[in-house]
Amino acid sequence: MPKMKTHKGAAKRFKKTGSGKLKRSHAFTSHLFANKSQKQKRKLRKSAIVHSGDFKRIREMLTYKK
Repeated sequence: MPKMKTHKGAAKRFKKTGSGKLKRSHAFTSHLFANKSQKQKRKLRKSAIVHSGDFKRIREMLTYKK
């Protein structure tokens, strides 16, 4: 069988942490900031951990990513 390929869209969006979890960034951070509260904008700046329900599917897309 041929090698599996890394999903390049996913590779740009997720990073692995030291413990093997996947980090992601929040949505809703590109424009229309006048309608968002300061608290919401502050919380969206921080990265988040991928939920366990999505972890397996995303991990398969990132086959060789370190």
